[in-house]
Amino acid sequence: MKFERYERRPYRELPMINERIRAREVRLISETGEMLGVMPTMQAVKIAKDKGYDLVLVSSQDQQTPVTKIMNYGKFKFEAEKKAREQRKKQHIVDVKEIKMSYKIEKHDYQVNVKKAEKFLYHDEDKVKVTVQLRGREMEHKQLAMELLKRFVQDTTQWGIPEKPPKMEGKTALVILGPLPHTHKK
Repeated sequence: MKFERYERRPYRELPMINERIRAREVRLISETGEMLGVMPTMQAVKIAKDKGYDLVLVSSQDQQTPVTKIMNYGKFKFEAEKKAREQRKKQHIVDVKEIKMSYKIEKHDYQVNVKKAEKFLYHDEDKVKVTVQLRGREMEHKQLAMELLKRFVQDTTQWGIPEKPPKMEGKTALVILGPLPHTHKK
């Protein structure tokens, strides 16, 4: 039977609390926010332990005496993680959805693509990349592909705006539409 070895975390990654604080003297702040003054680190740790809290290093850069605070470190860490989770929950990640068409598209198919763009831009608040692929001899009709994209941009102006004007990239005509600001509907 093999025993797996657990890797130890380097000392620097561990939080600077209690006995891990290496400074001789620290500026101490109480759990209520009151300044208690400059004192030896071991005395500050003893005060924190007597109150049932931890001594946490708050700031140590550019100062001769680092600033420490008496607090419940476990609770502090939990609250910080909780705030980070809440912020991630509220964050909206913008995706880029793609709509592909041909310049020979029929009227009904075109309308379906406009409805898709409305859903992506207005309801989902995502970006839309509209592409018109030209194959073989279709390259002679670049202007038709560009006209189609300009018409598409005009038909979707109430939900989104183009980031750049329609352009040709090789055999593909494309435009990227972004949602209008403050059109949030949920």
